Amino acid sequence: MLAELKIKNLGIIEDVTWQLKEGLNVITGETGAGKSLLLDAVELLLSGKADEDVIRYGADEARIEAVFQLPPLPALSLLRDLLEQKDLGGDEDTLIISCQLRRKGTAVVRVNGHAVLKGVLHQIGRLLIDVHSQSEHYVLLDSDTHLDFLDAYAGTAELRNACGKKAAELRELEEEIKKLEADEKDRVTREEFLRFQLDELNRAKLREGEEEELDRERRILAAAERLKELSYNVYSLLNGEDSSSRTVPVVDKINEAVQAMKKLVELDASLNQQLAYLEETAAGLTEAAREIHAYSGRLQHDPARLAEIESRLELIDGLKRKYGKTIAEMLAYLAKTESELEAVRQSDERRSHLKDAAVKLKQEMGNIAAQLSQQRIMASRQLTADMLNELKDLNMEQVKFEVSVRQQIDAVGMPFPDGKHYICDSTGADTVEFLASTNPGEPLKPLVAIASTGELSRFTLALKSALSAADEIPVLIFDEVDIGIGGRSGEIIGKKLWLLSRNHQVVCVTHLPQIAAFADAHFGVHKVASGERTLSVMEIFDADSRLKELAVMLAGLQYSKTALKNAGELIRGAEGWKRNEKITRYYNQETNPKK
Repeated sequence: MLAELKIKNLGIIEDVTWQLKEGLNVITGETGAGKSLLLDAVELLLSGKADEDVIRYGADEARIEAVFQLPPLPALSLLRDLLEQKDLGGDEDTLIISCQLRRKGTAVVRVNGHAVLKGVLHQIGRLLIDVHSQSEHYVLLDSDTHLDFLDAYAGTAELRNACGKKAAELRELEEEIKKLEADEKDRVTREEFLRFQLDELNRAKLREGEEEELDRERRILAAAERLKELSYNVYSLLNGEDSSSRTVPVVDKINEAVQAMKKLVELDASLNQQLAYLEETAAGLTEAAREIHAYSGRLQHDPARLAEIESRLELIDGLKRKYGKTIAEMLAYLAKTESELEAVRQSDERRSHLKDAAVKLKQEMGNIAAQLSQQRIMASRQLTADMLNELKDLNMEQVKFEVSVRQQIDAVGMPFPDGKHYICDSTGADTVEFLASTNPGEPLKPLVAIASTGELSRFTLALKSALSAADEIPVLIFDEVDIGIGGRSGEIIGKKLWLLSRNHQVVCVTHLPQIAAFADAHFGVHKVASGERTLSVMEIFDADSRLKELAVMLAGLQYSKTALKNAGELIRGAEGWKRNEKITRYYNQETNPKK
C-alpha cells in the first residue's frame, strides 16, 4: 500500500504530507483546491516526466516522495524480482521512491536511494499503481495487458510458463539449425580445404626433433672433406701413424712419462696419485685416438644424401609458413584440423537430429498452447458474464462486453491436436482483447475506442471489480470516477469502490457524497491564503468534520440541519452496508475457505 506521500513546491502545494490508510481513501474538496494535483504528483513520480512550470512559483525545485509498505512474501513477486534484478533492494517490507524536479536540469528519480532510468521507473510503476484519470491511458485500455488479466483470472500461470519454456527451447534449436544451414553453403568448400591441409601434413610425416637432427646431419655432410682432414690430423698427432711426421706422437710421449713416473714411485710412493693420473690420461688419449680414427673412417662425402636433406628441410620450412613456427605447432594444427573436419562431417547428422527434436518440441508446445487456448476460452466466457453483471449493477444494462480470444492459422505454425497449425509464441497462440459497445446497435469495439468519459469511468470500475481477485497491482487510483453520473449511481459506485478496496488500496477523488460515505479514510483538500499567495492544504476528517463535509457536498456551504441529517443517514447507511458485507464475507470464508 501507499503509506505516505510527501509533496513540496508542486503547483499550489507548498508542503503536504499525506498519510494514507488501508481500504478506501476518499478525497473531496472544492474545484481547483488541488485534489487532482495530489494524484498528478503520484503519476509524475512514477513517470519521472514533468515540465518545469509545475514547480511552484518562486521555488527552484519541487520534491515528491512516496513510501510503500509491501505485503509479506510471496506477494508482488514480479515487483520483488524486478527490484532484485536491478539491484534496488532495500528493506523487504518498504519501498521508497523519490523525485527531484529542477528548473534547470533533468529530474532525478531514486528508488530505495538508487538513481534509476525512466524506463526502470515505468516498469516499477506499472506493478505498483494503476491510475485512472481523464488525462492518462488506463492500463486496461492497453490491449497488451488483456492476455495477462485473462490468464490471472483463469489461473493458467503454470501452463503459460510451460509454454514459455518450450518456446525458449525451440528458439535455441531453430537458431542452431539456422546457423548450420547458413554454414552449409561453405561446408563443401571448407571440407575440401581441410582435406587438402590434412593430406599435405600427413604426407609430410613430421615428427618432433626431426628438424634439429636434419640440420645437424646437413652441417656434417656439407663439411665432410674438411672434417675428415681435421680428424686425421688430430689422430696423427695423438697416435703418430704418419711416418713422414718428425714429431713424436702425444700418446708415445705420455707413455714415456708413465714409465719414468713408475721409477719415481719406486723411490717415493707419495707420487702414486700422479702416476695414476698419467696412466688414466694415457689410456684416455689412446681411446680418443681410436674413436677419432673410427669417426674419420665413417665420414663420406655424399652429395645425394645432402640434397635429400636440403629438400626435406625446404619442405618443412614451407609448411612452417602455413601451419606453425615449429614442428610441434604444426602437429597441433594437424590434430585441430582433424577434429574440425570430423565436426564438419557430423554437421549433417547434427542438423538432422536438431530438426527431429524441433518437430517433437513443436508438437509438445502445440499441445500446451491448445490447452491454454481451451482454458482461456472457458475463462473468457465467465469473465464476460461477470462483467455484464458488474455493468448491470452500475446501471449500464445496455452495454455489451466480450472477451475476444483469437488464434491465427499459419501453415508453419505450431501443430494443434485438431490438425491445424497456429501462430504461437511464448504466451501461447491467443490474441486477447476486451471489446465493448456502450450504445445499442453499435458494434463491439476495443475499449480504447469508447469515447464517453462517464461511461468509461464506470466501465473501468466494473472491469476492475470483475478482475479484483486476479489483479495484483496493489494501489488503484480513480480521479473523479463519478464524472457524468448522478447520486443514485453514486451509491452503487461507492459500494463497488469499497468492495474493490478489500483486495487493493483504493484512492478516489469524488464530488459525490454518496461515494464519499463509503470511505475508510476521508481527506479534505482546500485552499488557504498565505500572504499574497494561495496554498493547497490537506486534512483528514474526524467524525464531526466528515459529517459537515458531506453536508456541504449535499447542500453547499450554507447547509441546513436537514443536510446534516441527510449526511448522517448516508454515512450510517454506508457503514451498515459495509458491516453486513464484512459479516457475509467472514461467513463465506469460514464455511467455504476456497471461495
